Amino acid sequence: MDDFTVYSSSFDVCFENLTLILKRHMETNLVLNYEKCLFMVEQWIVLGHLVFTRGFQVYKVTINIILSLPYPGSVQEVLSFLGHD
Repeated sequence: MDDFTVYSSSFDVCFENLTLILKRHMETNLVLNYEKCLFMVEQWIVLGHLVFTRGFQVYKVTINIILSLPYPGSVQEVLSFLGHD
């Protein structure tokens, strides 16, 4: 599993939901990469969008990076870009 988000309107409910998710991870032997984990943040970037407590907006930095990438010239380049060398 790459990403999951836990949120709620209150800290207590959010903490309960996070506890349930982490217990499920332990039960199914899924491993988290703690270097990539973020807890208790007010805003974060997901799929090119800045998500925050009042909504979301396009994160233009990510979009500009994507737009600056060269077009793939072959199927192999597409696979390489996707990490399927």
